[in-house]
Amino acid sequence: MDPIIIVAIIGGIILLLLSVGAPIKPIRFIGQGLVKVMIGALLLFFLNAFGSTFDLHVPINLATSTVSGFLGIPGIVALVVIESFIL
Repeated sequence: MDPIIIVAIIGGIILLLLSVGAPIKPIRFIGQGLVKVMIGALLLFFLNAFGSTFDLHVPINLATSTVSGFLGIPGIVALVVIESFIL
């Protein structure tokens, strides 16, 4: 498929959900999960930015973003411990 068609379809779905709302609970759960994963990626970005002075680096990928997004600060601490001592 042409990329323009795919972007148009995704845009149409987004506009439809914005106008009608998302009454289906699974869509809301997926949306909340995606927001948490994005927040986790942002937290890891700040950890890498400020942790560079202490030689801390945790890669930002789907797994680490999910752990830090759903678990919060304890998840980030666990990722740092795993990165420092195990790997």
